[in-house]
Amino acid sequence: MRRRDFIALSSGAAALLLDAHIPRSQAAGQRRVGVFMPTAADDPDTTETSKAFRQELERLGWTVERNIHIDYRYAAGRSDQYAALAQELIALQPEVIFAQGTQVVATLQQQTRAIPIVFNNVSDPIGSGFVANLAHPGGNLTGILLYETGITGKWLAMLKEIAPRLMRVALVGNPKTVPFDYFRRAAAAAASSLGIELVPTPIQNVDSDIERAIESFGAAPNGGLLIMPDPTLRIRRDLVIALATRYRLPAVYPFRLFVAAGGLMSYGTDQDDVFRQAAAYVDQILRGAKAADLPVQAPTKYETVVNNKTAKAIGLDIPSSLLVRADEVIE
Repeated sequence: MRRRDFIALSSGAAALLLDAHIPRSQAAGQRRVGVFMPTAADDPDTTETSKAFRQELERLGWTVERNIHIDYRYAAGRSDQYAALAQELIALQPEVIFAQGTQVVATLQQQTRAIPIVFNNVSDPIGSGFVANLAHPGGNLTGILLYETGITGKWLAMLKEIAPRLMRVALVGNPKTVPFDYFRRAAAAAASSLGIELVPTPIQNVDSDIERAIESFGAAPNGGLLIMPDPTLRIRRDLVIALATRYRLPAVYPFRLFVAAGGLMSYGTDQDDVFRQAAAYVDQILRGAKAADLPVQAPTKYETVVNNKTAKAIGLDIPSSLLVRADEVIE
C-alpha cells in the first residue's frame, strides 16, 4: 500500500480504453471497482487493511479476477498527485470507487458527480460538502466516518493522564491532507477545560518541515504532541516517532500503527473493521443500491494501545488507569 502503483497510460491508449470500456486486464462479466488511497502501495498497514477489504468482498461473493476487477491508485503521501490519479481512475469508468481521506474524496468529487463513491477516514462529510446529512446523503457519496469531534478531548485527556504536568500540546498536521481547522476547533474547547494551551502546528509535505516544527516546539518544557489523522504524518510516522522520543515529548496518535512502530499511545478506530464496513457498502452498490440512500455510518470498533517501552524511554510511567483501559500493551 505504499510506494507508488501508478499506471501511466498514453493518450492514445487511454482513448482506446474508453472506447472499448473493458481493458484487456478485465475479463468479460467482471464488475469494476476503483480504489484510491493517499498512502503507498507497499506500506505494511495499507497491505493489511487492503487485505481486510478484499476478504470482506470475498465473503460477500466477490472474487478478484473472477467476477470483480479492482483498479488501485496510491498517492504515496503526494497530495500534488491527487488530481492526476483521480482523473486516471475515473477514466477507467469503475462502477463504484472506494476512497480514503477527506482531501482524496474532495478531489474525486470535483471530477465526478456520477460514479458512486464510498469513503472512509473522513471526519466531517457534511462540512466538507460530501453529503446533505448523515442519514440521507443525497448525492453520489456515502461511507464511514473517521471520528466525531469529541475524540480530540479523549486524546488530550490521555496526554494529561500520562503526563500530569503537561501544559502545552502541539496539534500537528498538514492542512493540505487533513481538515486541520475542523480538529483545531474541537481541540481548542477541550484543551481549555483541561488547562492546556493548544499550539496549532501546521506542517507541509516535506520531512524538514516536520522536524523543524517538532524541534521548535520541544525546546520548551511540559509539552506534548497530538498527531492528527493525516496521511502526510502517517507515511512519515518513523520520523515523527523518532522526534517525539528525541525531545521526550509524550504523544498521542490516531492509529495503532504508530504505537506498533514505537509511538507512545493511540486511541482510534480499528482500521481493518472500517475497511470491512466500506467493502459492505461497495457490495450493496454493485447490487443496485444508490449511494444517496445509504446512510453514513459511524465506526463500530475503537481501540486503545500503549507502548510501555516508549514510556520508559521518555521517563514516564503509564498510570494503572490507562493500562486497565488499554486493549493492547506493547512491551
